[in-house]
Amino acid sequence: MNDQRREVDMGFTGELFPDCSHVCLIYDSEKQRREIVSQFLAAGLKQGELVRYITDVTTPEQVRSWLSDSGVDLREGTPFGIFEAKSFYCPSGRFEPQDLLDAMSSRYDEVKKAGYTGVRSCGEMTWALRGIPGSEDLLKYEALLGTVTGTFPHIGMCQYDARLFDGATLFKVLQVHPYMVAHGSVVRNPFYMRPTEFLEELASRSS
Repeated sequence: MNDQRREVDMGFTGELFPDCSHVCLIYDSEKQRREIVSQFLAAGLKQGELVRYITDVTTPEQVRSWLSDSGVDLREGTPFGIFEAKSFYCPSGRFEPQDLLDAMSSRYDEVKKAGYTGVRSCGEMTWALRGIPGSEDLLKYEALLGTVTGTFPHIGMCQYDARLFDGATLFKVLQVHPYMVAHGSVVRNPFYMRPTEFLEELASRSS
């Protein structure tokens, strides 16, 4: 694979987006979530990406059913993996944002060498409401994701259930995602703050 940058298809909107994009889906409808997420995942597989789904409230069987209903054949060897959120985000039993970020570059290098065109991840963020040690650093992690650069395409969608997260938290979630899903389309987020600016403000509030 060469290192020429490209634009990617989100699957549920006709517009193309930068190959390194960080998107938030704030939802209050399971039907809407299923439609958007299944199309997002299917588009990644179609484009030759390694696709990962991190689940907290949805079972692996349900996720596979979503893709099957979207016409995706998950035969053996399909580059699609489903991971349990707590194990994925907190392998030590504690949420350590910097450890996750430090591992990204080497992991992307491995995926690139394997011949994939990029990495596409989609995670259910309700795990952060379960009192796991370190989960109070969720917004710091989300902001720091905006600093991850490199030549290998990576695109992520974070799912936030508006029925479970409070309004103040959701507003901060918007501030750390340059793109958001609104009415089934991806739009540039007018509330987005650059990572350094957000982290400085976050630190001043906690001091």
